[in-house]
Amino acid sequence: MNRRTFLGTSLAGLSTLVWNPVSWAQGSPNLGSPTLPDPGFKRMQLGKLQVVALNDGIGRRPLVDGFVRNAPLDQVKALLASQNLPTDYVDVPYTPFVILDGDKRYLLDTGFADNGPPNSGKLHANMKAAGIAPESITDVIISHYHGDHINGLRYKNGDWVYPNARVHVSAPEHAFWTDPDRIAKAPEAMKGAFAAVQRTLGSVPADKLMKFEPGAVVAPGITSMAAFGHTPGQCAFMVESDGQRFAYIADITNIPALFARNPDFAVMFDMNPDQARETRRTVLAMLARDKILTGGFHFPFPAMGTLVPEGQGYQFVPAN
Repeated sequence: MNRRTFLGTSLAGLSTLVWNPVSWAQGSPNLGSPTLPDPGFKRMQLGKLQVVALNDGIGRRPLVDGFVRNAPLDQVKALLASQNLPTDYVDVPYTPFVILDGDKRYLLDTGFADNGPPNSGKLHANMKAAGIAPESITDVIISHYHGDHINGLRYKNGDWVYPNARVHVSAPEHAFWTDPDRIAKAPEAMKGAFAAVQRTLGSVPADKLMKFEPGAVVAPGITSMAAFGHTPGQCAFMVESDGQRFAYIADITNIPALFARNPDFAVMFDMNPDQARETRRTVLAMLARDKILTGGFHFPFPAMGTLVPEGQGYQFVPAN
């Protein structure tokens, strides 16, 4: 399915493919609470730039049939058990990144602000600890329009979280989620996702909403990469300085213990599972081959490291 076909796909069909990551993140009190990283930020030098991982919290959910939509639950549990990980629940972290380039501060995805589930909304405390004020963010770069990536643009009261920032968005992603006909015909399962887009992005001033085509240079040293499948217009970003590279791959893979170790697994949030698997295989192979420092929104903290071949997929090795 190519991008044009995907963008024209009926909402009725898509409603069977997408769950709301925000509502799913509410968790279960019977499972206890995950331990949040302390400190909740990690700096890495990248040439003249600095990459800062900033944890926004961790969601804990029971591991149930359907989280991996194309594999039986016992197979999923066996893969986790082989890595000495719990098999009755999954921990899903939320980690935006900031790229520091002189007086420019680029925030990659936003987390929740005060709109999220329990154990979220930690981003600003961790930004403060890292010496980064929300008002200093000059640019917000959005990978895709799922709620855990965009809800942090606004507080519950409607105020802007990053009042001095321009917001950069993928043009095909924006076109899908703001199409009036799609919004009008949205089935119940997708109404909340469309509403979140309208709440957070519907009134961004025209001079602050910067739409880019996948593959374009978004800012000096930051190039977008088409990463379709998880959503119609998701993008990853390659950051380069002095010959060093850092790839932020957003939701190309959810928790790597499952979806990097077996890239053919499809997480329940992938809107086009076949395309998402193709994207995942291609991108992860490139990152492992070229030994590129990689960051993922749902990777275990510090949420950046390298990918090395392991079995039929890749092992995530966190940065020191």
